[in-house]
Amino acid sequence: MSSRRRFLATPLILAPALLPGCGGGGGTSAPAVPLPDPVVPPTGVVGPAWFGFGRDAQHTSLGAAAAQPIDRILWQTPVDLARQYSGSLLFAHYGSPVITAKNSVILGVKTQAAGTFRIESRAGATGALLWSAPTDYLPPPGPAWFPTYNLVLTAAHRLYAPAAGGRLMMRVDADAAAETMQSIVFYGAATYSAAPAAYDANVFINTPLTADAAGNIYFGFQVNGANPAGLTSGIARVTPAGTGTWVAAAAAAQDALIGKCATNAAPALSADGRTLYVLVSETPRAGFIGSGRLLALEAATLATQASVRLIDPAAGTPAWVNDNGTSSPMVGPDGDVYIGVLEANPPSHHFTGWLLHFNATLAQIKTPGAFGWDNTPSVVPAAMVPSYTGASSYLLLSKYNHYARAGGDGGNRVAILDPNQVQADKILGTPVMKEILSQLGPTPDPANPGGVYEWCINVAAVDPASRSVLINSEDGYLYRWDLAANAFAQRVRLNSGVGQAYTPTVLGPDGVVYSVNNAVLMAAGR
Repeated sequence: MSSRRRFLATPLILAPALLPGCGGGGGTSAPAVPLPDPVVPPTGVVGPAWFGFGRDAQHTSLGAAAAQPIDRILWQTPVDLARQYSGSLLFAHYGSPVITAKNSVILGVKTQAAGTFRIESRAGATGALLWSAPTDYLPPPGPAWFPTYNLVLTAAHRLYAPAAGGRLMMRVDADAAAETMQSIVFYGAATYSAAPAAYDANVFINTPLTADAAGNIYFGFQVNGANPAGLTSGIARVTPAGTGTWVAAAAAAQDALIGKCATNAAPALSADGRTLYVLVSETPRAGFIGSGRLLALEAATLATQASVRLIDPAAGTPAWVNDNGTSSPMVGPDGDVYIGVLEANPPSHHFTGWLLHFNATLAQIKTPGAFGWDNTPSVVPAAMVPSYTGASSYLLLSKYNHYARAGGDGGNRVAILDPNQVQADKILGTPVMKEILSQLGPTPDPANPGGVYEWCINVAAVDPASRSVLINSEDGYLYRWDLAANAFAQRVRLNSGVGQAYTPTVLGPDGVVYSVNNAVLMAAGR
């Protein structure tokens, strides 16, 4: 039976507390790279959209609107109506909102502990509800931390959202208040209709959705049992016309040990849209930390171009791909590909993992970064850092926590890294990307004597207009890090602080900054 189909549609389990991320605790000048002109939308906003995880299909998190000063919280709304705490900790990831060019903020809202969701659209200026729609989506079983629910917006303003049975819900005009949601089934609407209960019980979309410039949608799906269509876990592509194609993860990886796409890992696309990068993981086996592979697929056909096993650069053995994280491939402006992993033998690297680095074909392994856990790096044009004197045209923003409970010193930092310069890793001495700037968290953590609260981002928002980045901390504040001054220029209080799984920050077309903290989406601005 072929693992690639086309249809026309009408590990070792560790306790969550053992994983970090939930509290507890001179050269030549760089080539001239002009900063993008800031977009300052007029009243009645029409501006640059935020399309999904990491903003674009490369997941660069590079904003196009000038961020407002974060003077106060303008409005807020919950993203989880049934929060499930473990003591005082919140082991749940929340998806990135999408924001249309007309400033509709659209988000998934978890409504029950088991994970049913509804979609809400809110006015960016006021937070007023514009429309809502129920979904029947249920998350994939397996992760100890509640997985993300992510929507995606296309360049043509269509909205797509995950639904039960591996289906998609689609709204032709994301801003229209009265429009109905359509159902799209990548393996065929008639096939689904013949046995909906079997598919709903066994087929789950388990990654964020990614859209290319033409409106094709890509995602990973997990199959946990028998079904009439013979689906196995894999990667799917759906065209704007509703044509669905899929390939089994093991077949795409050319590795029978691969079980599925890594949960929460958004597929990424090359800038020309021709290559799809997907993170896949092995089927869990007793006493074994699950490793994985990074795939390069031809986007149009899902045919395999490359499959590389992810290796811990210090240990020389397979790195750990963990379903409790959200690390996703990120494609840099030069085509290089980055993916975060955990170390092969934790806590040898204090549970910070590694940011693996490849060229576009995945044939060349390049210098890794020294932090990879639950983190997707953001692109920082070199011109945003006036003090930088290296030759790279862009730098990377990365969380740089150093977890005290895993052997670190509790000096939790956020860092700007040069992907093409090298220094020795401070823990193991392994050659890693050079640290250009870093900032220690500003708030002492009482549960971490001598240390500070963790930076609480899985993907950040970059604002070239002000040469700054917007980042959350578990101390309960949203910060603006001014890279020209290498200082925190502003902060706004979100709450009293909570230990939680890492969250995204987002920029609206009017420059409002959005962050998720303690299961609440908050809009900050002037």
